[in-house]
Amino acid sequence: MQRINIGEFEELVLLVVAILHDNAYGISVMEEIERQTHRKINISAVHSALDRLEGKGFLNSSVGGATKARGGRRKRYFKITVAGQKSLDYIKAQRNSLHDQIPKLSLEYVSI
Repeated sequence: MQRINIGEFEELVLLVVAILHDNAYGISVMEEIERQTHRKINISAVHSALDRLEGKGFLNSSVGGATKARGGRRKRYFKITVAGQKSLDYIKAQRNSLHDQIPKLSLEYVSI
């Protein structure tokens, strides 16, 4: 597999888009990240990450219908692509492999 170049925040955004499935748009992604991680983030950072991930081919977007509740504005919905899912799978496998290599001995030092 080709090298995966995404940062920690982009990985979080990609994971949350996959979790939200049919309801992933800027605000819902931001709120879910805040709920899951207890981190305060701003919507501009989320939109930038969504745009970068779409540019890398890990997400696709489509525009929904306009609603009165949003003053006639339309939501831009995101879905993970096959390449995005493969990236998440690769990152998970790589991290699990690294975690599995931590010697049990190192855990003894932490408990001193």
